[in-house]
Amino acid sequence: MSTAGVIPVAPGGPEDGAGARRSGSYWSDIFRRLRRNPGAWTGAIVVALFVLVAIFAPWLAPYPELASPAREHLTPTYLPGIGEIPGYPLGIDRFGGDVLSKLIWGARASLVIGIVSTLFGLVGGMLLGAIAGAFGKWVDTVIMRFVDILLSVPNLLLAVSIAAILGPTPLAVMIAIGVAQVPIFARLLRSSMLQQREADYVLAARTLGLGRGRVTMSHLLPNSVGPVIVQATLTLATAVIDAAALSFLGLGGGRPETAEWGRMLTYAQNELAIAPQLAFLPGLCIMITAFGFTLFGEALREAMDPRSRKR
Repeated sequence: MSTAGVIPVAPGGPEDGAGARRSGSYWSDIFRRLRRNPGAWTGAIVVALFVLVAIFAPWLAPYPELASPAREHLTPTYLPGIGEIPGYPLGIDRFGGDVLSKLIWGARASLVIGIVSTLFGLVGGMLLGAIAGAFGKWVDTVIMRFVDILLSVPNLLLAVSIAAILGPTPLAVMIAIGVAQVPIFARLLRSSMLQQREADYVLAARTLGLGRGRVTMSHLLPNSVGPVIVQATLTLATAVIDAAALSFLGLGGGRPETAEWGRMLTYAQNELAIAPQLAFLPGLCIMITAFGFTLFGEALREAMDPRSRKR
């Protein structure tokens, strides 16, 4: 996945105190543009619904996460899918589990993995990018060559390798996806900081005698995180897809009947001919969730990028 471009700070942005006061504030201007963007509203609604379903899964799901309430209905004459069994509107799977309940619980699993893995990659990437952007010279060279090595391996392949080494557990999936995202955030923050280093407000701060650490933490870093925030929103969509992919490959750990969208796709393969909805429904959930995060992230990128403003 390509990294987002470095977003130049518009006049009156965070570094321009007077301009920010005249225009209300830089972030208020961003929120105003977001409110006018239909794509932002659509993405925000999808993301909000996904988060609400994940949070309230214990109350929304008809059955517990690992429950198999319809196991007794699995007979040689009844195959998994949508049948005439009352109380199971979307049918049952091969384990006798309620498909509707598993879709709801799967939203919680995807949300946890997506957020934790993205935070892991964000923290690691920002740490490397901030050090490289602040010190420069040989420190920058060493860190960026390490980042280039990570970037030379496709994200999913790197995540699969790490998850396979750590073992099939949800924690391993989070670490694997997070490590795969580290170079994206590192290069993005480093590029943004290098662009800001020659700005007038940085030169003024150095002229006043402020140290490198003070200039970095108080001026450079706050004014360089905008593109990173946008990329984090877009990366959440990738994290949801990668989590499903790793679970589909059997690297997510847990019991076979665990409610997780990627795992549901795995065990639905044998029933594709007789019950295609068992694969279609979790795939649709993955697609809609990723679409929501992507749509909102693109709208946020457009709102923060002066070159993308509609005149």
